[in-house]
Amino acid sequence: MPPVTRGFHGRRPASDRVLPPGQHDVGDDFPVLSIGPTPRTHPTRWDLQVTGGAGLPRRWSTAEFAALPHEDLTTDLHCVTTWSKFGTSWRGVSVDLLLEGVSADATHVLVGADGGYSTNLPLSEVTGGRAWVVDTYAGAPLTPEHGGPARLLVPHLYLWKSAKWVRSLELRSTDQPGFWENLGYHELGDPWREQRYSGD
Repeated sequence: MPPVTRGFHGRRPASDRVLPPGQHDVGDDFPVLSIGPTPRTHPTRWDLQVTGGAGLPRRWSTAEFAALPHEDLTTDLHCVTTWSKFGTSWRGVSVDLLLEGVSADATHVLVGADGGYSTNLPLSEVTGGRAWVVDTYAGAPLTPEHGGPARLLVPHLYLWKSAKWVRSLELRSTDQPGFWENLGYHELGDPWREQRYSGD
């Protein structure tokens, strides 16, 4: 059975669904929001790297990543633009597994993605069964519009932290703001505390 975190659960009755403050339910829609053109990296040219610690970098090609143990998860999504979507289904590899055995003094991770996007997270927010690199949505390969070939998924934080088109996880002993954080968005982005912008 997959691990359970806040916002991570099986499908529930509609009466049990609770929205974070300021959010609305988009129902069956799945809005697509991004800056600039959608990167369309062919799976044969995709890879994922972990850098910044002893014994690193680690690198997985598409075939190597596909061979890693995957987990199925169902979770709610909350976008900082105020939409939420209940009960989305994904399949991917836990960040815990990708970092297994890594010895580092890191406190943060800087996530890199195709298209020049980046986002920063405390390491504690992506470990302990709280984050995955996913390559499947609703039983099908992840489309470029939703971040394919693979994206990070950190469902307990606003969706901009779940970087689409993920390519690297850089372990760091200092924090470095990413794309939206440099433009005034919150460093953490907890939807239940409505941390949309710096100072919230």
